[in-house]
Amino acid sequence: MANKGPSYGLTREVQNKIDKKYDPELEERLVQWIIAQCGPVVGQPEPGKTGIQVWLKDGCVLSELINSLYSSNKPIKSIKKSGMAFKQMEQISLFLQAAEKYGITKTDMFQTVDLFESKDLAAVQRTLMALGSLAVTKSDGCYKGDPNWFHKKAQENRRDFSDEQLAEGKNIIGLQMGTNAGASQAGMTGYGRPRQII
Repeated sequence: MANKGPSYGLTREVQNKIDKKYDPELEERLVQWIIAQCGPVVGQPEPGKTGIQVWLKDGCVLSELINSLYSSNKPIKSIKKSGMAFKQMEQISLFLQAAEKYGITKTDMFQTVDLFESKDLAAVQRTLMALGSLAVTKSDGCYKGDPNWFHKKAQENRRDFSDEQLAEGKNIIGLQMGTNAGASQAGMTGYGRPRQII
């Protein structure tokens, strides 16, 4: 990050679009949840985008967060604070692997560089939102904080129909297919001849 100069042209436009997706209000809610979930051990970040990036950059806070969502069999066995960049990136990738095992889909995941190099902090917010929503939905007693901070994910509502019901459904034409009520051939002529309008 230190030897990266300013961006110009299209690169700057793309980065500006990505930066506009970042939500400061969501940042406050996520910080409240992480502190409520992990306890005061994780500390408090400086306000602002840079503050939360520095707070999460080493991966330790994220690892504490994912471990707090399990009652036993913590997914990340050792959380080591390190000043070396590759160790910090490794800790972030351990969090991402554990989050995927927890149930976060690949499309909701951020990339390690999104957080480490502050490329796309909005993607980090999306991942944490998905993690919070999944934790609220699981209702296993591990979630701490206000359940209204996150929406519950849709859950399966399986229905089993008998063979008779399925066969009966094939005989019904749904109205989304259209209707033939009121249709007639009045005013039609034979094929190939123009309609006479007088």
